[in-house]
Parts: sequence; structure tokens; C-alpha cells
Amino acid sequence: MDITFLGHASFRIEIEDQVLLIDPWLSGNPVLDAADHERAVAGTTHILITHGHFDHAGDAFRLSQELNAPLVGMNDLMGYFADQGADVIGYNRGGTVKLGNVDVSLVNAVHSSSLKTDEGHIHFAAESGFMIKGEGHMIYFSGDTDVMADMEWFGDYYKPDIGIVCAGGHFTMDMDKVAYASNRYFNFKTLIPCHYKTFPRLEQSADELIAALPDVNVIEPEVMKTIKI
Repeated sequence: MDITFLGHASFRIEIEDQVLLIDPWLSGNPVLDAADHERAVAGTTHILITHGHFDHAGDAFRLSQELNAPLVGMNDLMGYFADQGADVIGYNRGGTVKLGNVDVSLVNAVHSSSLKTDEGHIHFAAESGFMIKGEGHMIYFSGDTDVMADMEWFGDYYKPDIGIVCAGGHFTMDMDKVAYASNRYFNFKTLIPCHYKTFPRLEQSADELIAALPDVNVIEPEVMKTIKI
């Protein structure tokens, strides 16, 4: 499995027979060089979207059209993109879809979900995270969220060994809350924080998280650097 950080909260995951783009934010992403855009999305099979904010879904429709890759996510948000002409796989929390040999379950998150359009902001029903199963691993991709009680059953039922978790604070959990959630609810072997450093108001280092989780392999991702699992 190859996990490549595309900056902010965007990832490319090569797993089983799939190349998954998750929350790909390319246009205007201040930490992703435009020269890397083509390489970042090459071979994409599906595009997973956690919620409808510009830094997660702003490029979704364009990339889906250019790459001929279906969008996957919360039914309400997918319905909006389908109305624009996108190929979508819409479902809801509690559901699981099979993308080739990969199982992707939709799970709860606590945040908000809207997109700015020519008609103003459109608010969608809910935000989400994903549990991604393949190659003998379970990945918890949190999307934007705070700590929530649902994490207890996430850890017990899905048993993710890899976490890709928002950690920048202000809009989401901060490093301290991620450490708390990891210790209380999960048994991660590998933890990759994201949604930090991008803007000054976000946390700029994962040192606190690394210190708080000495038994977890906490990896500070580097843009366009592949993490091999």
C-alpha cells in the first residue's frame, strides 16, 4: 500500500486494485506545486469526498470529469454532483461500498458541510469519514471532525490499524485531542496527522502528538512523499 500526501487534507492511496483520491484539493492549495498535479492524480480509479468544503470538494467535479473517475461519498452531496453530470456512488453512514477489491464504509464525523456556488452557499446534510479496508489493513480517514463518542465503537468494530486524522485545531481536533482519542478509542499502529500547517491559524507541528503516543508510529507527512505500508 502506498499513501501519498497531497497537502492539507488531501491524499492518494494506492491499495489493492484501486488508486483512491481522497478530498483532493489542487486548485489554490498553497503547499502543492502545480507541477505535481498531473502526477498526483495519475491512474485515479475513484475520488472519495468527506464533505462539501472548498478545501475538500472544490476540485471534485472537475477532477471526476477529467479523470473519468466516479465520486464517492454522502448521498446528499453526491446528488448535487450528479445533477451537474458527474458519475457518482452515493450512500450514507452505516453503508459500505466495494470499489474493486477495497471495502469503503461511510462513518460519522462532527463538522459542517457546504459549498459556495453561483447561487450562494449550499448546505448539505452531513459530513463523514471513511473506513477503508484492503491488503490486510483498515484505515480510518477521519475527514474534518472533533472528538466524538462514536469513535469508541469505530475502534471496537472496525479496529483500524492506520489512522489518517485531522489535527490542526481551530476547525477540527488539535494535536492534544487526537492524542486523547487515539489513547482512549483506538489502537493505531500508524498515525498520519493532516489538516495542519497549511494556514497560520492551524497547528504547525506534530511534536506534541508524537510525544504523547510513544507506542504509535506517528508519521508527519511530506507533500508528494509516499508512505509505504
